[in-house]
Parts: sequence; C-alpha cells; structure tokens
Amino acid sequence: MTSSPLFKSSTINNMQLPNRFVRSATWEGMATADGQVTPKLVDTMTALAQGGVGLIISGHAYVDRIGQASPWQLGIYDDSLIDGLRSMTDAVHAAGGKIVAQLAHAGHFALEKAIGTAPVVVSNFEGLAQTQRTELSVADIQRLKIAYVAAARRARSAGFDGIELHSAHGYLFSQFLSPWFNRRTDAYGGSLDNRVRIHVETIQAIREAVGADYPILVKMNGEDFAEGGLTVADSIEAARQMVAAGLDAVELSGGLLTGGKRSPSRPNINTEDKEAYFKDAAQAFKSEVDIPLILVGGIRSLDVAERLLDAGTADYFAMSRPLIREPGLIKRWQAGDRTRACCLSDNLCFRPGLTGKGIYCVTEERENQSSS
Repeated sequence: MTSSPLFKSSTINNMQLPNRFVRSATWEGMATADGQVTPKLVDTMTALAQGGVGLIISGHAYVDRIGQASPWQLGIYDDSLIDGLRSMTDAVHAAGGKIVAQLAHAGHFALEKAIGTAPVVVSNFEGLAQTQRTELSVADIQRLKIAYVAAARRARSAGFDGIELHSAHGYLFSQFLSPWFNRRTDAYGGSLDNRVRIHVETIQAIREAVGADYPILVKMNGEDFAEGGLTVADSIEAARQMVAAGLDAVELSGGLLTGGKRSPSRPNINTEDKEAYFKDAAQAFKSEVDIPLILVGGIRSLDVAERLLDAGTADYFAMSRPLIREPGLIKRWQAGDRTRACCLSDNLCFRPGLTGKGIYCVTEERENQSSS
C-alpha cells in the first residue's frame, strides 16, 4: 500500500472523502431518452466507487428539458426522476463511495432535435449560430434559477452528497460569465459583477434551500482560450463572489466545446509535461481564493498529482477519460502500482455513446480482441 498524501482523508464542507481523487463529470450516454437512470448507469457509478474514487461527480444532469445537451443524457428536471437517481446513490453508498450531482443546462449547445425548440442563449447576436436562438429575458433568468434550486432539492432528496453547478466549456452558466457569449446590457451583462450575478443568486438560493451543511461546488473555466472570452483574472474574482454567496469548492477546467487544440478534453496526453494542462490557472486561483480546488484536465500520473499537491497548486485531482478505461485506477495506485493511467486520450470513448451503447474504451476493446 502506498503512503502517498493523496490517500489521506479530507473534507469539503462536512463531506468526508477518503482520498484526493475525483471522477469528473462526463456524458455517459446511458440514461433513457427522457433522462431516467438505467441499470447500466448504476453499474458504471458503482464500479467507480468500488475502484476507489474518492468523490464521484455524476454525468451532467439537465435541470430543464430545454437544457439537454446530448442523447441519453441524465436528467434531474422533474420529481419523477428522483427514485431512479436514488437507486444510483444508494448503490454508490453501499460500495463505500460519495457522489455529487452535477446540475447543467446546455443553453446554446442544447440538442435541438431533442428539445424540440430553439436553444436559449444569454445573448443572441450575428455569428453565434446558424440556426434560431432565443435570448433569455430577465423573467426567463428568474425561472432558470428556480429550475436549479428545484434540481438541487431533488439531488438532496435522491441521496446525493452534494451538488455541482456546471459553469464551464460554454454551457449556459459559462455563457453568462464569458464576455464573448454575454453581450447583455441589463443587470446580467456587461461588468463582471453583472456576469456573475446569476451564479451568486443561484448559489444563495440553493444554500437557503439545502442548508449550511450541504456541499455546493462549481465547475468553471479558468479561461475560455478564445478571443474576447473569459480570463483568469475575471474567473478568480467571479469565484471570490461565489464563495461569499456560499460556495464550498471549485473544480477548475478551461476551454470551450468549440476550442480545438485548447479544448477541455485534449488528445494525446502521453507524457508528464502534457498533463494537468490547466495548472497555471489553478496556481493563480490557489493564491487568491481560499477554498478547496479540484483540478481537472489531463491528469494521468500519481507522481504529477503528488507534485501538484505538494506545491499547493490544487487540493484534489479530477479525471474522467482515464476512469472510463480503468474504473479501478485509484485502487491500483493505492495498492502500490504507480504506473500511469492506461488512457491514450484518443477521445474514441465517446463514439459508442452516440449510437446508444454508452461510452466505453474502444481502444481497450480493440486491444483485447487483437490479443485473443
């Protein structure tokens, strides 16, 4: 067994975690067409808990039907979904794990054929999209906050150990923060104070609904890596305001779904120098914002995570693609096998999800077939 400090227990709010490793949210493509939990999704979450992941963050769950991003995406938009969600959290807890629900709304990136209407956006302007978009009114924004609060109540009722607001990669809350997406001239646009207002008001409302002891996290971009987009300095100030509103931890990511080489899920992370590609932003955050920081983006090696923890760059280390291939990766590392994750970062795992099979490591499947 390794004596790495990464395997010492810690807490976020009152949520005790056995190690510093987090399964970052993804889209599994394993829910029903209307977002219900399936046995396959329960099995996937259970395998992560059994594999030693300290904290599982659920696949991004849409809080409103018009916020669905992908087919077979997990939903949390209606009370009828609670029983299925509870079956998932019960299974994770029975396996000794902790699980947080990620609450999301795709906004501009909503799947039009699934939602059956024009996607809603923070600002509608020429060059944003080739198909119709509907700009949110102030009344729409108030309804959006209500949807998030209702989703947070469902998460708590369903047994989740906390919630995480998805404000990264160009999804709706990320669009509010980004000056490129947000060109509003009312109280929700313009200055950073206005662009972060929806986050502050939503966190305050959720905190009032769930109580002081329930963990509230946010996943946000350190920067958009786009001209006219969100900068690290603005992200840090936005995080400060969210902390004042009741936020417990930040999961730091970066880039947009349209970001090419600087996208959130970068390919070919095959050497240590390519790992932790948002670490510079994380270092800036840690020097300015005094709450737990979860770093995601290309973590593949125990050694890299140890160095970053020792340097004070981050407090927790989140992975998604490596745990698709190896749900038992954390247990392997804890047992003393420090070999880097087997994940090749080729992003082929998402292709089967688009055909209704759910995501899995296609490369591992090919390797097994060739060796048999």
